[in-house]
Amino acid sequence: MSWQIENPRLARFAADAERRWARPLPDYPALHAWSVQHPEEFWASVWDDFGVVTSAPYEAVLTGGPMPHHEWFPGARLNYADQIFRHDTRDGAAVVSYEEDGTRTELSWSELEKQVRAVAGTLRGLGVGEGDRVVGYLTNGPETIVAFLATASLGAIWAVCAPDLGAATAASRLAQLEPSVLVANTAYDWAGCTYDRRAEVVDLAAATGVTALVEVPRSGLTFDGDDAPALGAGAPRVTWAEALTGAPVEATAQVPANHPLWVLFSSGTTGVPKGMVHSHAGVVAAHASMFLLAMDCGPDDTLFWYTTPNWMMWNIVVSALLVGSRTVTYEGNVAYPGPDRLWRIVADERVTMFGTSPGQLQLSAQTRLEPGRDLDLSALRAVPVTGAPAPAALNQWLREHVRADVPLLSVCGGTDVVSAFLGCSPWLPVYDGELSGPALGVDAQAWDADGNPVTDEVGELVIASPGPSMPLYFWNDPDGSRYKASYFDTYPGAWRQGDWVTRTGRGSFVVHGRSDSTLNRNGVRFGSSDIYDIVESDPAVAEAVVLGVELDGGGYRMPLFLAPAPGHELDEAELDRIRGRLRTEGSPRHVPDEIHVVRAVPHTRTGKKLEIPLKRILQGADPFAVLDPGAIDDASLVDDYVALARTWGTRG
Repeated sequence: MSWQIENPRLARFAADAERRWARPLPDYPALHAWSVQHPEEFWASVWDDFGVVTSAPYEAVLTGGPMPHHEWFPGARLNYADQIFRHDTRDGAAVVSYEEDGTRTELSWSELEKQVRAVAGTLRGLGVGEGDRVVGYLTNGPETIVAFLATASLGAIWAVCAPDLGAATAASRLAQLEPSVLVANTAYDWAGCTYDRRAEVVDLAAATGVTALVEVPRSGLTFDGDDAPALGAGAPRVTWAEALTGAPVEATAQVPANHPLWVLFSSGTTGVPKGMVHSHAGVVAAHASMFLLAMDCGPDDTLFWYTTPNWMMWNIVVSALLVGSRTVTYEGNVAYPGPDRLWRIVADERVTMFGTSPGQLQLSAQTRLEPGRDLDLSALRAVPVTGAPAPAALNQWLREHVRADVPLLSVCGGTDVVSAFLGCSPWLPVYDGELSGPALGVDAQAWDADGNPVTDEVGELVIASPGPSMPLYFWNDPDGSRYKASYFDTYPGAWRQGDWVTRTGRGSFVVHGRSDSTLNRNGVRFGSSDIYDIVESDPAVAEAVVLGVELDGGGYRMPLFLAPAPGHELDEAELDRIRGRLRTEGSPRHVPDEIHVVRAVPHTRTGKKLEIPLKRILQGADPFAVLDPGAIDDASLVDDYVALARTWGTRG
């Protein structure tokens, strides 16, 4: 157990709220109860404490009926980018970026704004205006932040995929938006290798139907060389250097509070990835609360969170700029050229908040790193982790090998709300393997199947009242049916997140993993359909099932099961070929930990793959407890998975 007591911003916020609303708020439980029982008061206080820059005030904080029929801050007009531009007179760097080869670049606050306004001018010259879509196929570099802010400043809508995704996988997301402009890198680096993505850019431009391409060269690869693929006719190309010479757009678009800011995509577990649309005001409010009140971040802080544009943590990293914190990005493999790569950046940049995944910390422990002994980590205040449940052993490793007074702050959130549900409640103790409590403004509970709150037993993570960063809607879901089915069908009027949790008697939470079949590789979630689209198009494969299996002790395995097509034999050479397809057409994260050849894939009687029951079996569950043999098309096929579970030894 460890404590994280100091949080001057939260203390000041609570004192101000006590005076303003005449509410006694002596401790975190009282503060949290007020935040969910009186959300209009709480979010008005967050809005004012942050000092949201607006051109018109809101008429109410929250209106409407039960979820999802509600609206936040109606009447307000603002722009997300303005909240960052107000820091442009500050000295020092706003964004520091690292490449795998050690190249370091930085943008000052004034240079960041200058580049954003210039690129906005270029986009406007390409016909982009309010409500239009600009999409990125970009690495975790400074250009991605600039392109996003330029898009937002025009009132246009942003979405991005990293270039390690294949063109078809990226198009399954970005093409839905019918974008006007594609901003794309020509290559990316991973583990010391350069991957040419120019052909993928060509394919993605065609699939999305964009009317213009902004080319961001990497590794010396451009579309001007003799080896460059043809871009095709119709879409003008602008280089990034040219984009930076655009006529500056001096005034940002003042959009309504619920105007779309960006679209984030679901993992695609149940089909086409769902595009989740978030608003300018909702994101500003939620991220102000997270950074100021939960993380105590401000102008004196440096935030470094290892992420990729495929993951919602990229969006959160950008939002550190809202509170004036310096943001550090890294593009590349977490362990290249060595497993201490990220820790060296933490030391060199005097990072105060180092966000990462449990997997990266486990790698540090497994390779016997001693960051606290070998590096100067004196500036580090905390290590928040998300993307997967953090095993208790990581807390002990951090205390012994980093610093005893640096807490591990496990956070549970979601792309759905691009913020946290549970996590680092700063006035509560952090128990090993637990999350100290729900975030302020988040009415998080554990419910049983009948919709009753439960304590000290496993239940569904449910959010019982609305939050400002819940999606406005899903893209291409005009009647809201997909949105409603995703979160509100199980418990009408309450949000079911899809995580198994236990709320303890002391108010902390334990997260056990996904209650659906979303896959999770090093914190990046994606859907089984992304893998099926590749392997089931292979002539040697009849059908496949892939499982993401959380194991005791914080381990995670992603096995792939393949049934051969008639007349084909899936020998090791064939399996290596399929791994190669997954790596090139998907990404390195799409390559499974192991591949097993099976007779066939079992289904329900209605033809659905048994992803969740098979996952439970591999976790050691009794097959008869999770499966009805009479509901399976061929119950004997399950025997292969039962046998594998025994060899894994997941019960202990």
